[in-house]
Amino acid sequence: LLAGTALAQDIQPAVVYDLGGKNDKSFNEAAFIGAEKFKAETGIDYRDFEIQNDSQREQALRNFARRGANPVIAIGFLHANALEKVAKEFPDTSFAIVDMVVDLPNVRSILFKEHEGSYIVGKLAAMASESGKVGFVGGMDIQLIRKFACGYKQGVKETKADAEIFENMTGSTGAAFNDPVKGGELAKSQIDRGADVIYHAAGATGLGVLQAAADAGKLGIGVDSNQNAVHPGKVLTSMLKRVDVAVEKAFTDAKDGKWTSGIYSLGPLSNYGYENTV
Repeated sequence: LLAGTALAQDIQPAVVYDLGGKNDKSFNEAAFIGAEKFKAETGIDYRDFEIQNDSQREQALRNFARRGANPVIAIGFLHANALEKVAKEFPDTSFAIVDMVVDLPNVRSILFKEHEGSYIVGKLAAMASESGKVGFVGGMDIQLIRKFACGYKQGVKETKADAEIFENMTGSTGAAFNDPVKGGELAKSQIDRGADVIYHAAGATGLGVLQAAADAGKLGIGVDSNQNAVHPGKVLTSMLKRVDVAVEKAFTDAKDGKWTSGIYSLGPLSNYGYENTV
């Protein structure tokens, strides 16, 4: 592990959210909650930015670094290319990224065991389903989201071997995480085929999935944040990825002069403690 240069007295934390913003009730909001918890416990404020399009990623990261923010956390794998470029420009700034590896000495890359939590909610979906048909709606069709789907399907099948599982991805670009209308359409199509429990891993797109399930009197399964409050009584459970823990931990390490870079894995089996996997 390589120690970063952020000193306790110099800490000026910053967060750059992904598309969907900090009020997406899911992935980005979990990061926001972690930053807010750090602020409440330490009295140290942070700066944040909600990008509106892909072209703002590099600009936002560079602006924070130029203004002395340290550490700077990028929420989501789609920031990877921009972060790699900016982190090289500012080698004395500590950066972190969620859901992707950027192999640089001043970057903390934070990964999760999404398949494990998804396996558990898959078992719950199978137990709650009356039709024996359940669904999954993913955001962008990439390996990360397929990890959610894979774990979910395994949990369903282990619990109810003859269950039928419908699976749809929303799209092939980052916009797939910010399209609740498309999410609702995909969920409705699964419901029309008999699905009575639908799990989403689709960011703000998932709000449409949960809405469609609630409207049809079916059950949705939330992701990343506890989404029960979105449709009380219509959300079976939520797979908490705990991005909030990752953000709070990164800020705290910087504050305490314990910042380290490298590849870390968070998840159920590690009790949300960091495991260096390099």
